[in-house]
Parts: sequence; structure tokens; C-alpha cells
Amino acid sequence: MNLLRALATVSSLTMVSRVLGYARDFFIARLFGASLATDAFFVAFKIPNLLRRMFAEGAFSQAFVPILSGYKQAGTPEETRSLIDSVSTLLFLALVATAALGIVAAPLIVSVTAPGFVGEPEKFALTVQLLRITFPYIVFISLVALAAGVLNTWSRFAVPAVTPALLNVSFIVGAAFFAQYFDPPVLVLAWAVFAGGVLQLAFQLPFLVRLGVMPRWRLSLSHPGVRRVLTLMAPAAFGVSVSQVSLLINQVFASFLVTGSVSWLYYADRLMELPAGVLGVAVGTILLPSLSKYHAAANQEEYARLLDWGLRITVLLALPSAAALAVLALPFIATLFHYGRFSAQDAWMTQQALIAYSVGLVGMILVKILAPGFYARQNVITPVKIGVLTLLATQAMNLAFIGPLKHAGLALAIGLGACLNAGLLYRMLRKHGIYAPQPGWPVFFLKVAASVAFMAVVLFTTMGEPGWWLSASWRLKVPAVIGLVVLGTAAYAACLLAFGFRPRDFSRRAAP
Repeated sequence: MNLLRALATVSSLTMVSRVLGYARDFFIARLFGASLATDAFFVAFKIPNLLRRMFAEGAFSQAFVPILSGYKQAGTPEETRSLIDSVSTLLFLALVATAALGIVAAPLIVSVTAPGFVGEPEKFALTVQLLRITFPYIVFISLVALAAGVLNTWSRFAVPAVTPALLNVSFIVGAAFFAQYFDPPVLVLAWAVFAGGVLQLAFQLPFLVRLGVMPRWRLSLSHPGVRRVLTLMAPAAFGVSVSQVSLLINQVFASFLVTGSVSWLYYADRLMELPAGVLGVAVGTILLPSLSKYHAAANQEEYARLLDWGLRITVLLALPSAAALAVLALPFIATLFHYGRFSAQDAWMTQQALIAYSVGLVGMILVKILAPGFYARQNVITPVKIGVLTLLATQAMNLAFIGPLKHAGLALAIGLGACLNAGLLYRMLRKHGIYAPQPGWPVFFLKVAASVAFMAVVLFTTMGEPGWWLSASWRLKVPAVIGLVVLGTAAYAACLLAFGFRPRDFSRRAAP
């Protein structure tokens, strides 16, 4: 399998999900703006979403996929099935217990994660109600992550990539057609989360049946593969999820700021999710199975070359994405969200957060590429140590920035923390002899940087005045922002072509 083609497939399908996500946020912003209701919902949704990213897509996937790849590579089909069955059964039981505990302890969870809400009884009560509806989502989405890990190991990347779109479809249908039947209307968003989790799991199960790996009930705590997965999961839960923990702590800080701060950070983060998902998650997803196979085959040379390929692809695509988000922050926000109850003030506040986030976008994406370099080798200790240091540094920056910069300071701390995390991961990969840069990096980086600078100048000089973006109708803004994206892409691509870059230069085969 050609990894560049696989990346294009996963990225394009992830893009579909992200575009639907923006349609979802358009409806949320138009109906609810940046208000008490949205602050309550975003806090409630962040808790199960955080657990999903930490344990399901984060620690679980990083621990499970390398072990599963090893069994598939060296074990018998029955041994591989036994691992899938045993892990699935244990995961299901743990998830049900976690969801039940979360529902019962919802008031305590909200008090801890959004302490600023405690002094506002209406906001606190609504957040607790929303959290109790959304918490079971962790059961469905974690089982989706397990199914995705299996499908990715069998090189079925397309199905897991398109699955998240169903959550956004659930949001759009709920907000557009059913909000009027709920009191308060924001409850429809919580039930959309629940329904979206069910839809995603139901969508993936037939593909597991078709591969002959549909999990069966088998509770076996003594299974050596299960024990190994659990051993790797505990530290990986922290090491791979530092940014998510930082986002949660940011929520604690933001709950003490003016109403709307949580929502401004949410809308900015949603825009960051496009490149982070399309690039970071996609590249990390296709790298991990091949890295695990090279490690199992003790092929260190190809292991290092594959990491180098992932880093070059990331720099090539993440740098222009960060620059474009910073330059076009207001046009993007005004086009996607500035309707209904989402005011011009909300747009300006969200712009500040988005520019601050964009400073660390490359670091955020690089973490998703560099961390698998350790996890594929079943080394979880090094990323954990780096994660602890990064978390401490991020919170120190939060304290330093929140005073002068308010909510934007929290976003800036997250971005700089991600850059620190990526830098330390890179340093340790080099120090441990896991990765050595291939020849040509200085020239490669200079050419990319020059192309990004040219693109940024072109966008800045053609994007127009802020007043126009805040006053024009969506019929004008949508084609205008699409035109800017096309123009920026063309300017960047033209520079790269002039510098001698060709798509075939980045072709790469997956591990056999």
C-alpha cells in the first residue's frame, strides 16, 4: 500500500467529517451564540470527549495497535482473535462502570472541572444535567476506537476516517429539526452526542464482521496480550494526552473569566481541529501500524526512514496551515460563526484565541507523529516523563498569560506547551538512536519556509478589511473565503513547484 495514497484517502475523509463539524458549529453558534447555555454544553461535552481522547483514541490505541500488529504478524489467527475478544470484553466492562460512575458523580465532576460555575446555580445545574446525558458517549466511542484500531491494523483506513462524520450529522439533524422540542433547547445537543455515539459504533460493526474479527465475549484477565495492553495503557494515558489535560485545566481557568470565554476557546479549538485532524491524526494513524511492524521485524533502518517521511510530510503541510489560520482568522470565524446570536464581539474574541492557538499548531501535529515513534516500540515511560514536564510548563504559562491576555493567554499556553512537548520528544528520539534525520533537511525546511512566507503575504494583501467580513452576508463571505483558500493553496503550491518539489518525491510504501 502506498502511504501517500493512504494519507490522501484518510485526510480527505477526515476533511468530510471536519466540514460537517463546521456545519454543526454553524447551527450551534446561530442558535445559541456564546452564552450560558453553550458554556454549559461545552463543559459537559468536554469531559467524555476528554476521556475519549485520553483513553480510547489515545492510550488505548497506542497500547493496543502495536500489540495487535505483533500478534497479526507473528501469531496464529486464533491467537489474534483471542486477543481481540479478551481486550474487547474487558474494555466493555470497564466502560460501563466508568459511565455509571460518571452519571452518579456528575455534580462533583462539574465542581472540579468548572469550579467557576458553582457560584452560578443555573449554569451549574444545566451543566450537570447535560453531563449526565453525554457521559454514556464514552462507552460507544471507546468501542469505536477499538474497532478502528482493528480496522487500521488490517489497513482498512477509510472506514475509521469517515466514521466521526456521523456524530456531526447527529448534531446537525438535532439542532436543525428538534431543538424546539426540548426545554431548554440546548438539551438537544446532549442527546445528539448520545445518538452520534450509537451511530458510529453501528456503522463500524459490519466491517468487523466482514473481516471475520467481530469481538466475542471472552473475559480473560490472565491473557498475556491483555496484561501487556494494560501495562502500556496506564502511563500512555498521560503521555499521549498532555494537550487534553491542559485543555481541561484551561477550562478550569476559563470558568472564572467572563461568560463566553469557554465558548470562544471552543470555537477557536474547533478551527484548529481541521488541520490537527486532517494532518496529525491522519499521519499518526497510518504510521503506527507500519512502525509496529518494522519494530517487530527489527528493521531499524526502515523504522527511522518512515519517521523521517512522517516529519517531512508534517512540516510540508502543517506550516502553511498554521500561517493561513493566523492570517485568515477573522474571515474564517466570520464566515462560519458570525450569525444569529454570535456577535461581532464574539468573533473578535474568538480570533484572539485562534491566533494564539495557531502559534503551536505545528507542535500539536508533530506530537502525533513523534509519540508513535516511542509507542510502536512499546516505550511509554519516555513520553510520560516528557508529558509531565510539558504539563507543568503549560500551567506555569497559564498563570503568566491569563492576567494580561485573558482567554487568549490560555490558548497561547496550550500552543507553546505543544511545541515544547514536540521538541523534547524529538530530542529523545535522537538521543536514544531511534531516529536520525535523512540528508537534505536544511534545504528542505528553507524552501518550505520561503513558500509559506510568500503565501502569507499573498493572503494578507488580498483578504480585505475586517469590517467587510463582519457585515457581509454569508452569500458573499462563503465564496470569498473559499477563494482565499484556493489562492493561498495555489501560491504555496506554485512556490514549491518552482523550488523543485514533486508529489512523487514523497511516495512511500507501507510495511509489508
